[in-house]
Amino acid sequence: MVKIGIVGCGTIGKFLAHAIEDRFYPKACISCLYDLDLIKAENLAKELRIKPRIALTLNKLIWHSHLVIECASLQAVKNIAMQVLKQGRDILIMSVGGILECPEILEWAEKYNRKIYIPSGAIGGIDALHAGSMDKIDSVILTTRKPSHSFEGAPYILEKGIDLTKIDGEVLLFEGSAEEAIKGFPQNINVSAILSLVGIGAKKTIVRIVASPFYTRNIHEIEFEGRFGKFTARIENLPMPENPKTSYLAALSAVATLENILGNIKIGT
Repeated sequence: MVKIGIVGCGTIGKFLAHAIEDRFYPKACISCLYDLDLIKAENLAKELRIKPRIALTLNKLIWHSHLVIECASLQAVKNIAMQVLKQGRDILIMSVGGILECPEILEWAEKYNRKIYIPSGAIGGIDALHAGSMDKIDSVILTTRKPSHSFEGAPYILEKGIDLTKIDGEVLLFEGSAEEAIKGFPQNINVSAILSLVGIGAKKTIVRIVASPFYTRNIHEIEFEGRFGKFTARIENLPMPENPKTSYLAALSAVATLENILGNIKIGT
C-alpha cells in the first residue's frame, strides 16, 4: 500500500484526500496530514474513514509517507519540495508556479533520484506540446478569461490599484511573459507555469489575462506552433464551488495523475 501524505488541507487537499480514499484504497491510503492551521488538518482527518496521523511538522509527515502531495502555496513549494526530495520521497506538486520561482527543484529530483509529478491542471494539449517539444517549438500563447472577482487579492491587482468592482465588461488585465504572470497572479495562472515547463520556458511563453463580471467559467485558449505544425485549443472550466480561483478540472487532473502513478495502465504521452 502506498502511503500518501498531504501538505495543505484546504479545498484541493480535502478534495484529493476524499478521492484517494474513495478511488484508490487499498492500493493507497492517506497516512498523514499537515497544515500550518492545525484545525484544518484535524477537521479533514475527522471526515476520512481511515483516520490519518496529524503531523505537527513537515518532517514528521514525510517520515510517514511514500508520496507527498503539495497543496499548500506557491511560496511554500521550495521548502516542501527540498525536504521531501532530500529525504528520499516522491512529490506531486499542485502549486506549479513554485517551480518557476525555484527551478533548482528539478535539479534536486535528479540529485536525489526521486520523481516529481506535475498534473496537467486546468488545460488540455500538454501531451501534444510535450511531443512537439521533442523537436522545435517556436511560440506558445495562453489567453485566460476569468470572472473579475476571482482576481481579488492578486499582487498585480493590488500593485496597479485596479478596482475589480468597476469592471463592467471584458478588460485585458495583463499581457506579458508567463514569468511575470506567475508573480502577478500566483493563485490564478498556474496553467502558464505548466505550459512553460513543457514548452519554451517562462520568459518566452506569452500570457494574456482577460476579466469580466459576466464570465461564469474559467476559459483558457492555447496556441503553439513548431516544426510539428500548429495546435489550438479552448477549454471552458467550471470553478470549484468552494474556491472560485481554482478550476474543477485542475483538481481532477491531480486524481488522473495519481491513477497513472498507482495504476498498471498508462495512457497518453
